[in-house]
Amino acid sequence: MRTVSVREAREKISQLLDAAAQGEDIAITRRGKVIAKLIGSGERAPFPDRSSFRASLPMARTSAADIVRMMRDEERS
Repeated sequence: MRTVSVREAREKISQLLDAAAQGEDIAITRRGKVIAKLIGSGERAPFPDRSSFRASLPMARTSAADIVRMMRDEERS
């Protein structure tokens, strides 16, 4: 990942955007700390399909709404 200062980013924003469009990741720093990242738009692996994992999880016995109600009731008592 390429690193540039805020000042350099201001001066070369067009070039940095072109590099990001080509797939390069760029970190922008202020006083040596990363404050922003330009993430390249190149081909990335798609988010993995988690449907089989979700299907393998056991069904919840209590709905989320009921859990929230129980927590509220506990706080009130």
